[in-house]
Amino acid sequence: MAKKRNTGVGAMMRGQCPRCREGKIFVSARAYRWDKITAMPDACPVCGEDFLREPGFYFGAAYVSYALTVALWVSVFVALTCLNWWGLMAFSFFEDVGLFLTTGIVLLIFLLPMIARLSRSMWLHMMTRRHRK
Repeated sequence: MAKKRNTGVGAMMRGQCPRCREGKIFVSARAYRWDKITAMPDACPVCGEDFLREPGFYFGAAYVSYALTVALWVSVFVALTCLNWWGLMAFSFFEDVGLFLTTGIVLLIFLLPMIARLSRSMWLHMMTRRHRK
């Protein structure tokens, strides 16, 4: 049986260490545990990669989070426009601003823990070199 390849994008989405791609970045595996949404260990339990590099290191993840949030809003607009084109519902951006905002805000509230974790994971993966075995 072939060994499953652990890619960088897969490790980033699963919240695994960017160096060894085995250890977990977050303390809790569940994103919706409110007291531990972004709680991270000081270092990777497998390879020892330092996750707490310097004070303010994860401020850069806010830019990644902003980009993911913009992508979410664009996706909401495209989805509502496609539903309008297919005749499944009536939507006009200038006439149905309430529908657009309500849909986007509800989705953002539900996806916020996932976006926060993914942005931290993406930032850490962008700033860490891969350790090849």
